[in-house]
Amino acid sequence: MPNDDVAEIRGELARRIAAIAPRRGAAALAREIDAIRRIAHHNNMLPAVTVAHLLESALARGEQGALVHDWLAMLDEAVHSDRQDAATSDAFAAACQVRFA
Repeated sequence: MPNDDVAEIRGELARRIAAIAPRRGAAALAREIDAIRRIAHHNNMLPAVTVAHLLESALARGEQGALVHDWLAMLDEAVHSDRQDAATSDAFAAACQVRFA
């Protein structure tokens, strides 16, 4: 994917993340995260896919409020990661486990 396309996709995902309003309810939030995950998956952005999956699981467990904001910040970090490989995805998964355990 050319650099201009990467920047455009990252920008789109960052806008979607910034526009998420956790107070809208878990179902609406889950739909937004699912859309972000699908776009990231389509563009081989493995760390973002991983964090989105983990965030979806957190929502299913009933997490809400400030913790969701922290998850969204981690998702934004994953979207903007310079590396988009499996090792980086694993590193983000480990960071999520440590940070949100």
